[in-house]
Amino acid sequence: MAFHEVVRSPAYEQVAHQLREAILDGVLGPGDELPAERELCAQFGVSRTTVREALRALQAQGLAVAAGPTAPLRVAAAETLSLGPLRTSLVHLLRLGRVPLDDLVEVRCALEAAAVAGAAARRDPAQLAEARAALDAMRAVGSEHAHDAAPVGGEHTRDAAHARDARIGVAAPARGEHAHAAARDGSAPPGDVVDRFEAADVRFHLALVAASGNEAIQLMMLAVRDSISAHLHDALRALPEPRRAIDRLVRQHEAILAAVEAGDVRDAEHLLRDHVMGFYRGISA
Repeated sequence: MAFHEVVRSPAYEQVAHQLREAILDGVLGPGDELPAERELCAQFGVSRTTVREALRALQAQGLAVAAGPTAPLRVAAAETLSLGPLRTSLVHLLRLGRVPLDDLVEVRCALEAAAVAGAAARRDPAQLAEARAALDAMRAVGSEHAHDAAPVGGEHTRDAAHARDARIGVAAPARGEHAHAAARDGSAPPGDVVDRFEAADVRFHLALVAASGNEAIQLMMLAVRDSISAHLHDALRALPEPRRAIDRLVRQHEAILAAVEAGDVRDAEHLLRDHVMGFYRGISA
């Protein structure tokens, strides 16, 4: 039988571990003030430097928060626990090539498809009203850009070539010659239009996820979506034929919400998958 050598962990890790266990076990509850540094030094028999390192570790994990630089540390409420560490890890893995973008997109698609299925089954009026308001905001941004943008030559011909069922559709490639041409002829959406459309899009999707009533899906969805948000943002800014693309995205959102409101679980899930995977296929084209 093989045994592993005993390794002593740094003192600050031992202090952080005990404090973390006290928080997770409920000995220290949400909003409770952590003991002062001097008291912790006395109880653990360690230096103030060690205590401070332990407290910084708790803050990095989102378990302890302070209202200001000189304010005392308090136990964070469960609903405010930061997803930062998970999001940061996913971003690093993505940039290092350890986790391909396609894999994270598949995870997002699986999570959100399950969420919209739950939302269609529950049909929570408040959350669906929030999704409807976000959809209205997307429509408003699209209408504004349609009025401001210059006409694009050959538009009717391309419309006929690209016409699709409003319920599905694959986003046009976000990069390449079409994207550069859009930027040259002034048809690319201004930055503020992209920002407002993106904000409404995020609001819509998060409202549907919240409507599922599944807290675990909500938390995981936030972390995964945030980790790939930069790719979404870049793709929206480089949209070729932006008016058509925005109109198509709005129609897809309309179809998804209509299926959810009708309680059609299967259709809602199918439309969501087509929408998400179609858009990211457009990014990588």
